Amino acid sequence: MATETATPTSEVSTETGDWKAGVAGGLAGSAVFGLVMTYAIAAPLLEVVIPSMYGLAPPAAPFVGWVIHMAHGAVLGVGFAALVGLRPSVGGDVSKSLGAGAAYGIAVWVALAVIVMPIWLSAVGSPANPPLPNVSAMSAVGHLAYGVVLGGAYAALAN
Repeated sequence: MATETATPTSEVSTETGDWKAGVAGGLAGSAVFGLVMTYAIAAPLLEVVIPSMYGLAPPAAPFVGWVIHMAHGAVLGVGFAALVGLRPSVGGDVSKSLGAGAAYGIAVWVALAVIVMPIWLSAVGSPANPPLPNVSAMSAVGHLAYGVVLGGAYAALAN
């Protein structure tokens, strides 16, 4: 005669963060930052600098610059989701997520815009190569706006 014994189980997740909320938040943050670049940062950032990272400019290619910028934002949004997934309490609390997003935006600015981008543009021979380090207050403001919007959207959309 067979008997069944109930065994307690616990659900184990191998996921960290809500990547879909990260993508959506990254796209929203990139749109806001793109508007900052369009209206507050001198050309040719979106038109030449960003496309030339991939050898797609010059000549100026504003649409290509927007597409690449949005793609970068979406990928970085997934990175944010992964980091927040390490501390799930951050993603579920709007104020904590906004703060984490702001910190993430500034960290992305320092690592990628200030250091990596000038090195990369120099390596690919871009005519729009900024100095190293590439410190710009408006770029910092744009990245901060990206992070805050990312954090807010993530908190609103994450499961």
